[in-house]
Amino acid sequence: MSLTILITLAILVVTPFVYVKVNKMIYAHQVTEYLIEKKYSPEEIESVEGVWSIKLPQFLAIVKFKDEPDVEYIYFAHNDVIQFSHRISEEAQKKGKTKSDLKHFVPMSDQD
Repeated sequence: MSLTILITLAILVVTPFVYVKVNKMIYAHQVTEYLIEKKYSPEEIESVEGVWSIKLPQFLAIVKFKDEPDVEYIYFAHNDVIQFSHRISEEAQKKGKTKSDLKHFVPMSDQD
């Protein structure tokens, strides 16, 4: 095998991994910027993690806030950034936490 073929094969193998990694970083950055623009300071945000999903949409961001670590908020950042869903931990659910208790929940009708 020639060196050119080996390099081409290496690029073909690595490209999907780079694509996913870069897009996860882009989505996390877009959601972070959106949250800061809306009302949150960086100190209020525990984490923003870009995630690749097998389901559509392929990329999303999971946000945790410092004052509510038992809830994950799911954001999409394709054209516009929107809060799509949330997940309350099992432990918090057992303690009685419900959607009405969420501090950072934004109904779809209130998002711009």
